[in-house]
Amino acid sequence: MLIKVECEIGLSFPNPAAVIWMLYLHPSVWPSVRVHEQFQVEPAIPVSEFNDVYGNRCGRAFVPAGRLTLRNSAIVEDHGHPDPQPWGVHHHPVQELPNDAILFLLPSRYCEVDSELKEWAWGKFGHHAAGWPLVHAVCNFVHNHVRFDYMLARANRSALEVYRERVGVCRDFTHLAITLLRCLNVPSRYCTGYLGDIGVRPDPAPMDFSAWFEVYLGGHWYAADARHNTPRTGRILLAHGRDAADVALTTAFGVNRLESFKVGTVEVSSLS
Repeated sequence: MLIKVECEIGLSFPNPAAVIWMLYLHPSVWPSVRVHEQFQVEPAIPVSEFNDVYGNRCGRAFVPAGRLTLRNSAIVEDHGHPDPQPWGVHHHPVQELPNDAILFLLPSRYCEVDSELKEWAWGKFGHHAAGWPLVHAVCNFVHNHVRFDYMLARANRSALEVYRERVGVCRDFTHLAITLLRCLNVPSRYCTGYLGDIGVRPDPAPMDFSAWFEVYLGGHWYAADARHNTPRTGRILLAHGRDAADVALTTAFGVNRLESFKVGTVEVSSLS
């Protein structure tokens, strides 16, 4: 299966400012890329790239006053199968975890593992079998507990607030699920990327980047999604981290206004 992904973000700046973005495909996706990324920056300015501490590919530039437009497109080959459901994989005790997985058990900006949710999570889910059954139970709870409402999106809503307010967007579903699973000693990391309406009824709303998460079980990271709560086809990763604060699509060190935002993800029949 071939999937074309594309995006455009337009920002206006009253004054020159430094900007960082995460709009490149994650390095783990590169072996599946069939038409290389066509990244464009307008106006033409010097751009440098670097990998952050999580291995995400980032760009940075100092932009003049005026409009900045960032565009990217690529075609990626996908295996065409829904997310795996690893029911029998091993749930590592904390003492068995590799060092780089421990970080994803700890509290982070939007995931208050050290809050009242910890005791509540053990009372609610502690009787479930370890491993994927536990992940599945948490996803079911979050999916049914939180109501999706794009008009009530709020950039500073934490997992505890999602639990109390019972409303949010995909990042909020993800933050609450991550927090509950970290409380239960399942390493969980936040992911952002493309997720098109492949194999499901098309959503009439304008497409956006999607948030999901990955859990570390049986020596591997597996995708899970509390918002949709069903295996999906065609996830294409941009970045992952502890929570949304680590994977901001753009970070501007100065006043700016969003002028345009477009995301496209569609299955195509050829590379042309």
